[in-house]
Amino acid sequence: MVTSRLAAQGLRTALVERELIGGECSYWACIPSKTLLRPGEVRSEAERGFGTATPELGWSEVAKYRDYMIRGLDDSSEVKSYEESGVSVFKGEGALAGPGAVRVGERRLETERVIVATGSDPVIPPIDGLARAGYWTNREATTFSEPPESVIILGGGPVGIELAQLMHRFGAEVHLIEAAERLLAREDERVGELVLEALRDEGIDVRLGAEASSVSAGDGRRTVHAAGEPVSARELVVAVGRRPRTEALGLDTVGIEPGPHGIEVDERCRAGERIWAIGDVTGVMAFTHVAKYQGRLVCWDIAGESVRADYGAVPRVVFSDPEVAVVGMSEAQAREAGVELARQHIVLGEAIARPYTYERDPRGEMQLLADRRRSVLVGAWGVGPLASEWIHFAALAIKAQIPVAVLKDTVPQFPTYAEAYQYALEALEL
Repeated sequence: MVTSRLAAQGLRTALVERELIGGECSYWACIPSKTLLRPGEVRSEAERGFGTATPELGWSEVAKYRDYMIRGLDDSSEVKSYEESGVSVFKGEGALAGPGAVRVGERRLETERVIVATGSDPVIPPIDGLARAGYWTNREATTFSEPPESVIILGGGPVGIELAQLMHRFGAEVHLIEAAERLLAREDERVGELVLEALRDEGIDVRLGAEASSVSAGDGRRTVHAAGEPVSARELVVAVGRRPRTEALGLDTVGIEPGPHGIEVDERCRAGERIWAIGDVTGVMAFTHVAKYQGRLVCWDIAGESVRADYGAVPRVVFSDPEVAVVGMSEAQAREAGVELARQHIVLGEAIARPYTYERDPRGEMQLLADRRRSVLVGAWGVGPLASEWIHFAALAIKAQIPVAVLKDTVPQFPTYAEAYQYALEALEL
């Protein structure tokens, strides 16, 4: 996206890529995982609906479509498209080679500007026996040829939750192990509780407060030793987080010392003189939509526009079933920041009609956080069908600091999940 924008701005542009153009999200993360999640969602919707038969999941067709979505792990069409638009594509390991220079293998490229967008790598915890036993990361877990018969997933964050539900719905016996005492530990406690209920209701074994101490392997299975009884499965997936990819980039040749969370950037995503960094490598927020936002900022900055990054209203979504969507501050963060809070929590099925037209035994809850002194929203979360879509009302409200009085005066479509905002806003005591 950044490359195309810069080329469209009339700049002579080169793209250096060591693997596949499009990166992690396009081939081994967001796109394949959401593609694989969708068939299970369809079946769940049919089961929870009314007057519908439960469809069968056809793995061969799902895998075929997944491979189509990730282009068969082949970026040749992307390379051709870029080159036809005037972008020079260089395949290989790229590294800075002093001010205004990038080295790709034995080739040296001279340039006025450099944008670093190297992404991140999965964190592999130092668990005794893990390397010997073997494991999957998100890459193997989104490109497998056949669903595993059983799997252990280390990590109760977004990736672990999505993979647990995905694999379970394709027939795997799933064990999810999380060292913390709750899922999605960075969000409000109720969010994790709702996800835990959903996973356990499906038959997924979730173990909390169970930090893995060692891993062993034998007879084609891996065994994880943690609090309680050891658990064994055919495959083991490590999904405990990611770290910025800053090694071997030649940052020292331009005087940049990466911090513990990646390459530090300013509000314009500048990392140094005529050097910008975007995406996971900056350690700001490891989301594709944040990388795309930072990419737009850089293009505008290069074009001479006045820009300033603002991450206060970035949605955070888990594409589980039901979906989880969060934006702004958590309750703990708001109190720590000294916000005088007004809080309103609602059960969707008790407030609006849409959940009952969507499914039997409707699910879903919502919470809004407002600053009493300023009468604006500072945080919101929703757990329910399509939450990733209706969270954007709150995101815009927080971003633009729209007064609660104005939000109350909007007219939501009936019947929709977004209508829940009206009820929650009216119940806020400011």
